[in-house]
Amino acid sequence: MPKNSSSNLDSRTVQSALEALSRETKQSRLARVFPFLGPAFIASVAYVDPGNFATNIQGGAQFGYLLLWVIIASNLMAMLIQTLSAKLGLATGQNLAEHCRNQFPKPVSIAMWVIMEAVAMATDLAEFMGAALGFQLLFGIPLLAGAILTALATIAILGMERFGFRPLEAVISAMVAVIALCYVAEIFIASPNWGDIAGHVVRPAFAGRESVLLATGIIGATVMPHAIFLHSSLMQGRIVVKDRRKLRTLYRYEIMDVVIAMGIASFVNMSMLIMAASTFYATGKTSIATIEEAYRTLEPLLGPAAKFIFGVSLLFSGLSSSSVGTSAGQVIMQGFIQRHIRPWIRRVVTMAPSLFVIAMGYDPTRTLVISQVVLSFGLPFAIIPLVLFTRRRDLMGDLVNKPVTTVFASLAATLIVALNIYLIVATFFPG
Repeated sequence: MPKNSSSNLDSRTVQSALEALSRETKQSRLARVFPFLGPAFIASVAYVDPGNFATNIQGGAQFGYLLLWVIIASNLMAMLIQTLSAKLGLATGQNLAEHCRNQFPKPVSIAMWVIMEAVAMATDLAEFMGAALGFQLLFGIPLLAGAILTALATIAILGMERFGFRPLEAVISAMVAVIALCYVAEIFIASPNWGDIAGHVVRPAFAGRESVLLATGIIGATVMPHAIFLHSSLMQGRIVVKDRRKLRTLYRYEIMDVVIAMGIASFVNMSMLIMAASTFYATGKTSIATIEEAYRTLEPLLGPAAKFIFGVSLLFSGLSSSSVGTSAGQVIMQGFIQRHIRPWIRRVVTMAPSLFVIAMGYDPTRTLVISQVVLSFGLPFAIIPLVLFTRRRDLMGDLVNKPVTTVFASLAATLIVALNIYLIVATFFPG
């Protein structure tokens, strides 16, 4: 994301933010929050990407509402981790990748870059496939042609960067809103059992090894390493203040940004599982395991509107997350090795694995699930450095973690890493 480009919209946003921080505005409390909303909405796209469709649909179809509590827990952990990432960018003016390059020995930094590039490509593959699948399901466009349309749409969306950070934030936030509205409509059509939902939201439970595996997949699809790197980058230089009081106030506003954006992402993820539970599990169709099956089964169960809305949400999820994934890949490359390539070139290069997979005729949903496993490898390399850096007062100043924050973040990191190791082992050694 460019830090020096600006537009009138950017200038007005920054001015409104500075007035709110100085308490020199007569605007309502809600209006004062508005200039600070945006970065977390971009990062939250990673939490509603097509990989989440695959795991949430399988979870709801096979186990009903049983795993709703897993989505709540994983999103609470995601809120904490994304808040730390935003805080790192705010407090230091550097993103996570730049800190890794500056703080770690060069061989370690290079190894981390290679791993994160692989993660970025896996992320890109999942998101690219999801959008291409959306084009196919909605309009009957072949996957390969849909893939090319996705690439063109991604380049067009990323072209908004030339007009500053605010127009791109607005476009991505609007796409998140469309996905959320689609699931409001899906829940309305599916008429779920709200009593059962309330019980499973607060009651942790499993039903055998397969449910544990799916729960791990849900967490793996929720907390994503590229979003952790990206969020710290989105904060550095967006609104710059030196005054310690204003910096703490700015941080509180950014916490609101994270809570609202991740709250919407949590709602979308829960809605996916609720829709699958109340539609497939409730009618005995527990073997629904792919996005295509879910799409085609929705029409006879709930009518053509449900099928269309599902397709629209998948398409917007794929397009928005593909755009954000490309930006995250750029941030990782620029931070680790100080190299910048144009987004459209990166988009074209990262198309290659996706086009190969599509041309070879691999199953899209299976590809999405495998990509989530690859992402799991990258999580420790994002979460552990983040916790290490944000606990250091010499880097963070007044925004250093409180001891209790570091404890909770360490516990979350340990749990996520352990579950992802389990996911990897269970995937490759299913017996």
